[in-house]
Amino acid sequence: MKVVMPVAGKGTRLRPHTHLVPKPLLKVGDKPVLSYILDDLRELGVNEAVLITGHLKERVQEFMSTEYPDFDAVYTEQVEQRGTADAIALAEPFVREEMLIIFVDTLFDADLELVKRLPEDVAGVIWAMEVEDYQRFGVLVTDENGFMREIIEKPSTPVSKLANIGLYYIRDWKLLFDGIRHVMNAEPGPSGEYYLTDAFQYMVDKGAKLKVEPVHGWYDAGKPETLLETNQHVLSTTRGRTPSTVPDGVTIHEPVHVADGVTLEASEIGPNVTLAAGATVRGSKLRHTIVGEKSTIENADLHDSLIGTNVKVSGVRGQVDLGDHSVVTIEGSAEVR
Repeated sequence: MKVVMPVAGKGTRLRPHTHLVPKPLLKVGDKPVLSYILDDLRELGVNEAVLITGHLKERVQEFMSTEYPDFDAVYTEQVEQRGTADAIALAEPFVREEMLIIFVDTLFDADLELVKRLPEDVAGVIWAMEVEDYQRFGVLVTDENGFMREIIEKPSTPVSKLANIGLYYIRDWKLLFDGIRHVMNAEPGPSGEYYLTDAFQYMVDKGAKLKVEPVHGWYDAGKPETLLETNQHVLSTTRGRTPSTVPDGVTIHEPVHVADGVTLEASEIGPNVTLAAGATVRGSKLRHTIVGEKSTIENADLHDSLIGTNVKVSGVRGQVDLGDHSVVTIEGSAEVR
């Protein structure tokens, strides 16, 4: 089995952080979003990957070769952003077997082992999450046996509350690529893009059975506020890490992740704070904040903030988003108490 992962997006909603770091490599719980997915694939026994690259493609390739050398990864570039069907179409030369398709701007709690238990007549699986604000999503309408009938984008009436989350297993890969070609030969959608969900509809219309399966959790990592929410989730479950010895004058409010090599002095940390290796926090108060490697925070009071690597912040109060190598200093600020 192969996995196909589109990672070409520019991550405009996460700027300035994505000017230098691809969106899938932004961290929650001191670990890149992409790593959570690759680690799950390892457990499933999948180690062949097709990555659809674009923005900062060299960073993605370097990450894969350095951190996941056991993956047999190939890369193809989506030069023009023409939608999800166009992205997956680029993987066709490399796919000759069943595959997973994973859009990596979210994390999920899903039973991927299900693919090993499917009846032979099932052509694939679409995972979905039940939501109340169904008007914001593409939702899946199913038959009485839980198979897809159609996907409706942002319905005005509650035809379904099963949101499409961007996680798929396709056994009948030939039919999927037939569907993608059919979609690409038609007029694009209102935004000028071609949608993978239309290829799924083609499969269903041709008689394919696509099982709709629920996920236990779905965590967005595509914009600052949801990245911080996802950070809190992983800290509360798998990635929480409190220092074994807390220095005098330092208060910790869990959940937090404090990496090795972090310096803490006269500060209040948490809840929902991640401090990467080599970070320094002095005389400061941090909550709902992610701080990158080798960044220094002094005499600051920060909340709901994203701080990149090698950043220096002094005397700042409030909320900030600072990309790598930024410096922000406010002179004459009173010490944080």
